Amino acid sequence: MKIGFDAKRITHNKTGLGNYGRFVVDSMAYYYPHNEYYLYTPRKGNEALYKQIASHANTFFRYPEGRFNQILPSLWRTKFLLSQLKRDEIQIYHGLSNELPLGIGKSGIPSVVTIHDLIFLRYPHLYHPIDRCIYHFKFKQACLEANRIIAVSQQTKEDIISFFRIPADKIKVIYQGCDSAFYQPASEEQKQQVQKKYALTTPYLIYIGSIEERKNLLTLVKAYELLNNKDIHLVAVGRRTPYLNLIETYIREHQLEGQVQILTDVQYADLPSLYQMASVFVYPSFFEGFGIPILEALASNTPVIAATGSCLEEAGGEGSLYTDPHNPNQLKDLIYEVLSYSTLADSMRKQGQIYAQRFSPDTLSAQMMHLYENL
Repeated sequence: MKIGFDAKRITHNKTGLGNYGRFVVDSMAYYYPHNEYYLYTPRKGNEALYKQIASHANTFFRYPEGRFNQILPSLWRTKFLLSQLKRDEIQIYHGLSNELPLGIGKSGIPSVVTIHDLIFLRYPHLYHPIDRCIYHFKFKQACLEANRIIAVSQQTKEDIISFFRIPADKIKVIYQGCDSAFYQPASEEQKQQVQKKYALTTPYLIYIGSIEERKNLLTLVKAYELLNNKDIHLVAVGRRTPYLNLIETYIREHQLEGQVQILTDVQYADLPSLYQMASVFVYPSFFEGFGIPILEALASNTPVIAATGSCLEEAGGEGSLYTDPHNPNQLKDLIYEVLSYSTLADSMRKQGQIYAQRFSPDTLSAQMMHLYENL
């Protein structure tokens, strides 16, 4: 088959949607080498991200053709890509990041769209009104035009049905996976280098993810303060945002500067070591489409505490612990239990490693190929 992908995020986004796209294409190209994979992106983008995919002999990057499309690449992705897909004789087109070219439903090219979440509808106050309108139009139109919809969690599937009134049998849940690097134990030398590089004090709790209101890092900082254990530190990893100002103000006002460390410029290659050296990974997010950091932590053999209320139980499994995201006291108690009882922590690690195997690249790519073949 000739399979086309919307590859803008693959070549431009280092995290999130970019990681998802690279995981899908890399897995498909490796496990199903008899197919040809065409990646449509406005520009070459980040060289390092491009090379991660371009190394496969069966992947081919495609860019806007013609001066007009090169000047207006967004319009090319939205509308004029269809003629290029036909010239390339694409048999299936997969929109990896919530959208499809307008009119693809009438083009004769079977299509799939992955919907990651509808958080902008659940928490509208967190998004600019114009962004909400654009997302609502693009996401819903893609769901209406696609032959099949992939939801990255059961929660997302239920939201698509609820908000867009899409029939359930049109939607298939295929979970996300994570980079194989998280499944590989880091060497002691690697860990020591990372520890020195970021001036880490062990032992520590860790949070890794976007530092924004929805992710609820402030509740974790409050729970850590209630823990009142100066023998363990808290490390939070994520890029700087306005919400971080609120976190830093709380840290200063409560004299936690020497105990809470915020890392805003961490290299991706260092993340496995950061996870693996941590005593507990804590992810108290109010709502997620899936929760890749949880899977990364499980694969890294680190106990996980996450939040109830969305799909994080799907990502963490029965071996992880879950807290009310509004309750710092409950979160504090769970952290205390994991730190105090080694048998509990060991059990969480063991169950987490087993659970993480269901998200392996061969398993998920087989589910994706089955969907493509049915189309």
